[in-house]
Amino acid sequence: MKLIVGLGNPGIEYQFTPHNVGFLAVDRIAGEHGVEIRNRQCRALTARTQIADVPVLLAKPETYVNLSGMSVRELLAKHDAKPESDLIVIQDELDFPLGTLRIHTRRSSAGHNGIESIIGALNTNDFLRIRIGVAPENKVSDGREYLLSPMRKAQLAVIDEMLDLAAEAVEVILKDGPDAAMNRFNRKEEKD
Repeated sequence: MKLIVGLGNPGIEYQFTPHNVGFLAVDRIAGEHGVEIRNRQCRALTARTQIADVPVLLAKPETYVNLSGMSVRELLAKHDAKPESDLIVIQDELDFPLGTLRIHTRRSSAGHNGIESIIGALNTNDFLRIRIGVAPENKVSDGREYLLSPMRKAQLAVIDEMLDLAAEAVEVILKDGPDAAMNRFNRKEEKD
């Protein structure tokens, strides 16, 4: 069983904020596979499906981003899954421009409290991450306020495309492996 965890905060007030793109990506994947993420287990909302003939548990921790590690650790234990081979975390990334997607493993948290929580709870940084860039064009003075504020219509249009790309990335990871996905999705932007 592969565990695909989207990071975000529960509650309607956070639904369309940059910090919730992980939740939005997992919702998109669930929608594409005709399942609803509504079963509660291990402090998360979950749904089971198959992607590329691989059994998958989609999860949205209800612990708020900063405590995501508690839920992820419990889910891995319950399903006898290993972080290094069975866990994919989808997260927002304030260090990447809006519209960027990168796949990484064995990296530091880069200041992301949800990833820091997962690394601390699992005692390893050896798990796959899909990082979705959410940085605005203009530098913001308060990153926390920006991450927790609703996105504008133009941002949502870009994020909508990124959610499709994240769902595609998950499928490539499960079908062809992480290296193939990194080669395909981590390409540098071409400069004119």
